[in-house]
Amino acid sequence: MTKTAPELPIEVDSETGIWTSDALPMLYVPRHFFINNHMAVEEALGAEKYADILYHAGYKSAWHWCEKEAELHGLEGVDVFEHYMKRLSQRGWGLFITEDIDLDAGTARVRLEHSAFVYQMGNVNRKIEYMFTGWFAGAMDQIISARGSSLRTLAEQTQSGAEEGCEHGLFVVTPKH
Repeated sequence: MTKTAPELPIEVDSETGIWTSDALPMLYVPRHFFINNHMAVEEALGAEKYADILYHAGYKSAWHWCEKEAELHGLEGVDVFEHYMKRLSQRGWGLFITEDIDLDAGTARVRLEHSAFVYQMGNVNRKIEYMFTGWFAGAMDQIISARGSSLRTLAEQTQSGAEEGCEHGLFVVTPKH
């Protein structure tokens, strides 16, 4: 394994201890801490209800992030989506690879390799990265909205690396009907 320093900009305010990357404040926590908390909430609420809550929260957060990052870096269109996938990958969630994207059609397919959830939880034979689904729809909708389109999308996890016979996760974005 080759190790490198983080590729994303990280600044720490010496007076407040607040971490920032690009234009947003960040938290830095151990993977096990986050996923253990995630699983405790899932157990309390049930996976379906928790997934719905996370979808809407993630959608809103991705929209905001893409809007701010596009403005900060002068990005638009597919470049915003690719920047988002790069930053998610650099933050340790896993390696997000855009297999296909069509902004006019409101479609995308994202492969997830090296999932933090799979590394922490192992093969539990179910889709466990549902937290990310709203992120992809929120990112797509912000980008197409910035282009003047009223089209809106939905995202779904179609497979997980935690499922028997699957080597990676897969997410599909499609237009709302």
